[in-house]
Amino acid sequence: MADTPTDPAAAPDSTGPSPAAPPHDPSASASPPGSPAGELTLRPLGFEHLAAVLDLGHRVYDTEAMPYTGWSLSAVAGHLDAPDAACFVLLDGDRVAGFVLGSLSFEQRADWGYLEWIAVDPDYQGRGVASRLVRECCARLAEAGAVCVVTDVERRNTASAELMRRNGFAEEASVSLFVRPLADASAAGTGRSRGSSGPRRHLTRAAAERVR
Repeated sequence: MADTPTDPAAAPDSTGPSPAAPPHDPSASASPPGSPAGELTLRPLGFEHLAAVLDLGHRVYDTEAMPYTGWSLSAVAGHLDAPDAACFVLLDGDRVAGFVLGSLSFEQRADWGYLEWIAVDPDYQGRGVASRLVRECCARLAEAGAVCVVTDVERRNTASAELMRRNGFAEEASVSLFVRPLADASAAGTGRSRGSSGPRRHLTRAAAERVR
């Protein structure tokens, strides 16, 4: 996830089923930064990953702007207690190259899965990491009984939209966020601040113009 927008067609993700994740060998030397997704180790999200996942989210999301203001430790850690969670990290040694947070149930539909957040470290961009995470998340949600998987991408986030299309998603609905600033809200100290909690459902989970 670079700081500047990139062309989604410049380095397409690999296609086909995800390879099985090899057992993690602590004695093995880590592959160099920028390794392809197939050389990384897939692991379910665990307590030991929380700090790295939270840090990566802060690096790739503008957490002071809507809809990213819900990004917080509680937003990540809450998935550890969720039934049928579909949350994974891809590791290069002990380094988190990318993560995906998904859950079973979307709004009032218990049989719809929700791909909620996804992010990839800038050093691993354009190497199939995001697509592998999407596939793994969707496969886990299917095993849990989901009949479809829903995600939401902000209108200007063309890179993430292309990622989802490459992985079998299609646009079903468009929603505009209407905002009415209130002159006295900031004076009363009711405005959102960085790290504040937000509603569970946000408009965008893939970092704007940055996920590949």
